[in-house]
Amino acid sequence: MILIRALIIFLSILLVWHLITVVTEAPPYILPNPKLVIKAFISNSDLLFFHGLITLTEILLGLTIGLVFGIISAIFLAYYQTARQWLMPILVVSQAIPVFALAPVLVLWLGYGMASKVAMATLIIYFPVTAAFFDGLRRTNIGFLDLALTMNASQWSILRHIRIPSAIPALASGFRVATAVAPIGAIVGEWVGSSEGLGYLMLHANGRMQIDVMFAALFTLSFIAIALYYAVDAFLTRAVSWSPETHFNIKKD
Repeated sequence: MILIRALIIFLSILLVWHLITVVTEAPPYILPNPKLVIKAFISNSDLLFFHGLITLTEILLGLTIGLVFGIISAIFLAYYQTARQWLMPILVVSQAIPVFALAPVLVLWLGYGMASKVAMATLIIYFPVTAAFFDGLRRTNIGFLDLALTMNASQWSILRHIRIPSAIPALASGFRVATAVAPIGAIVGEWVGSSEGLGYLMLHANGRMQIDVMFAALFTLSFIAIALYYAVDAFLTRAVSWSPETHFNIKKD
């Protein structure tokens, strides 16, 4: 059913797109017809696959590193007041400074390779993961904590068996947000300085007025981002299936 809805939405977008090009008579270098983009996608499939794989690798590495650092930071924030005093300002500063403004600096420091793009993705992912998991850790049911302390449980046991399981649904929500925004970091990094990836391909095609190829790269990126989000969402839904959910019943008049 989900695939059918996705197909209907995709075909509807193509239809509206085609009608816009017909009604406005926009030139191909402004808005190419869907047929031209589909032809460009088929004829450049190998190129799109190669650059798409590079971008996907950057996104996955950024997600992994951001998730690990976010979890560790949230645990330190929850358990150590000194860590909160030092790490919280860093978290605030990391969001106050636009990540896009840091892209040229990261490229300068880490080079034009994959490292700068992974760093960009990690910076974008780090905050939602840390904030969500930290919020989940500090909202653990106080009754469970009192019971564990009454039974002389160690702090490690409380963390492992009570606080982390209670905070996993919050972590899952933060990771979903991180998955949705992760492609932004990789693409911005590729725009600033790169020799491969979908962001680089889009700039290269735009510079050569190959707008159909640019749109094909854009749709490839959209497909990667959507597929990755739904894959992560499906995995997290199964992983935290024990978590209670609130369902809203909308009454029809």
